[in-house]
Amino acid sequence: MGSLEGGVGGGSGGGVTKFDRHDPRQVLISEAIAKMIVRDLQPVSIVENQGFRELLQLLEPRYTPETKHYIQSQLLPAYAYQAQLATRQALASAHALSLSLDLWRGLTGATSGYLGVTCHFLTSDWQMRSALLACLPLTGGSSGNRVLSDFDEVCHSHGVSGRAFRVVAGPLLARTTAKPCCLPGFLVSPTLANGQNEDDEEVDNGNNVGEGIRNGHGDGGEEGEWEDSWEQGLGVCRVDCFSRSLEQCVREGLRSCSQLSSTLAKAACFYNYITSAVPPEKLSQVFDGLGLTVGGPGNTPLAARDWAAQLKVLRRLLDSVEFLEEMSGPGKFALGSSERALLRELTDTLEPFIEAWDMVYGDRQADIQTDRHVSISLALPCVLGLRKHLSETSTPHCPSLLVGLSQAVESQLSPILEDPLYITATTLDPQFKLTWSSSLDWHRQVLLEELSKHSTASSPIDPNTDLHPLSQTPPAPAPSPVSSLSRPCKLFSFIKQRPTTQAKSLEQELAVYLREEPTDEEALHYWRRKAIDFPLLAQVAKRAFTIPACGTVVESIFTTAGSCLRPERGLVLPKNLETLIYLKANYRLLWT
Repeated sequence: MGSLEGGVGGGSGGGVTKFDRHDPRQVLISEAIAKMIVRDLQPVSIVENQGFRELLQLLEPRYTPETKHYIQSQLLPAYAYQAQLATRQALASAHALSLSLDLWRGLTGATSGYLGVTCHFLTSDWQMRSALLACLPLTGGSSGNRVLSDFDEVCHSHGVSGRAFRVVAGPLLARTTAKPCCLPGFLVSPTLANGQNEDDEEVDNGNNVGEGIRNGHGDGGEEGEWEDSWEQGLGVCRVDCFSRSLEQCVREGLRSCSQLSSTLAKAACFYNYITSAVPPEKLSQVFDGLGLTVGGPGNTPLAARDWAAQLKVLRRLLDSVEFLEEMSGPGKFALGSSERALLRELTDTLEPFIEAWDMVYGDRQADIQTDRHVSISLALPCVLGLRKHLSETSTPHCPSLLVGLSQAVESQLSPILEDPLYITATTLDPQFKLTWSSSLDWHRQVLLEELSKHSTASSPIDPNTDLHPLSQTPPAPAPSPVSSLSRPCKLFSFIKQRPTTQAKSLEQELAVYLREEPTDEEALHYWRRKAIDFPLLAQVAKRAFTIPACGTVVESIFTTAGSCLRPERGLVLPKNLETLIYLKANYRLLWT
């Protein structure tokens, strides 16, 4: 126990014995404070705020508040070191893995942005895990080759060099950071809709799609050098992120229909009006279940600022517009019949896009700590569904919307339909197999070529791709006493001789697999159970299902950090921000 300090706490006015720094209670509280700072991306300076210290004093007078310097220079780096050790240990026994790259640029000062390197890996028991390997700071002079060199160093230090099946990185990763896509003029938070952006957050409302957050120290020549470096460095291993391509289609579709902006702006004003005029208990009858908090500025979660969440709000609003107008009374923001028809056409046209978005993200946006993995096997069926929907849809009130969406899907997503990687991943998903194919013979041929390529590449001689490391291999079973006899056993001659088991070829495995009926069983669970029956197919499935269809946890963190923890505000140092992002992305690895 520490020394006595008079006049601190103690309702009777006496001294209170302070905890020693190594006291279990002191350590527990300090860890809880560090977890709060990481999980909520709070600036470390909060521990020296007077109000925060008074709260600690009230809750536990014996606690000795730690300094900002101690937490920033010792406590958080210690947690980061623990996360690095845990990650390296997990990756050492990973059976298959892919990587994702996320870029956050547009900062000012010595650090112009950050590059997140995330690893998606399959454990020995067929469980998918993700971990942020590094959050690399970018400087004004960071070239594409320099960042590639840092990326290679991260891979080497974590023991994943040459092991990644694919690297998920958008084609424009080197040049821009896309802003969140939002409906033109329709921002859920009232302060945002009125142009009073409390977080100074930049969002893409469809009117400035071509503008990205660029490095202020660069020019067109530097951007071309960046893109060339990434294309050459990543090569054929690079694949586009499906969710980003899907969002880009929606962005281009919204931009193509200019008359939507004014109508959506009016709908936003009507929404903000009713949230202030209608009692919350009445609003809950309309908007309950969307995960949104209505009725005041600052209460809307960040997830409600993307296009899919806003479209859900808009659809609920249209479904109950008469009820809401009756509750709020007559007003200048009431929607006319033609405006309602246009908005209904918008929500109906984009509904399958929302369904695809929800399949990819699920509830993950509500809590970015959820380690949820959706593989690219969903991408191809989604593209087929979107094309079919657009071909059967008519938009008499806004024909340019349908044209824009169709063109965007053809340019952004249709190449997936002929990509052998996506064909293989979808077919190896037991819920799809080849039920989606309209050209079975051609797709079977593509499958065999792709499967042969990857099953040959996964030779057990290669230590980097050994699916059954020696540390995981169980001891060989003892032979039967009968098998040790030098000649056939007369004693058991009445028993039928077992046929000799012959190894199936890749073609045979595929034929048997496709003859089975599709099942709703989760893909990794299925292949864990069927790896003995289809060993060659299982090798490829392990790799294909490590490629994510959606963005990463660090991508969501970059969006949050971009609005509340910008270094130029003086709230947090760049190095400290790098540590906070790393720990937040690996929160589950440390504290769950």
